[in-house]
Amino acid sequence: MISYLYVEDDEDIREGVAAVMEAGHREIVSLPHAEAALALEDCARFDVLITDVSLPGMSGTDLAKHWLRHDAQRHVLLFSGYEMLHGLATIGPNVRSLLKSVEPEELEAALCRIESALSASAP
Repeated sequence: MISYLYVEDDEDIREGVAAVMEAGHREIVSLPHAEAALALEDCARFDVLITDVSLPGMSGTDLAKHWLRHDAQRHVLLFSGYEMLHGLATIGPNVRSLLKSVEPEELEAALCRIESALSASAP
């Protein structure tokens, strides 16, 4: 089971993307803002963080940096309204981005790449 922490402030987008992500081998916890994610006592149990870049309060980029503080090898997928072509590697080696208007097939392909990388690094 791959566990995802998904943070998106727009409820309609959050519900739609979570529905696209659903699969028998995935556990998805969806939250409306970064502060809710930080409040989770067991956030270390998640394999992947998926977050909108533009969130009220703490940004998704800052959330990703915080999340990676204890393990820079963790996987992050940033959703943005604009292409993030530069700077992702400065956040972490396993940080990727997708446009917020991503097609379901593109999202699924990105999740499969992350899941393959996780499987390859598993003991």
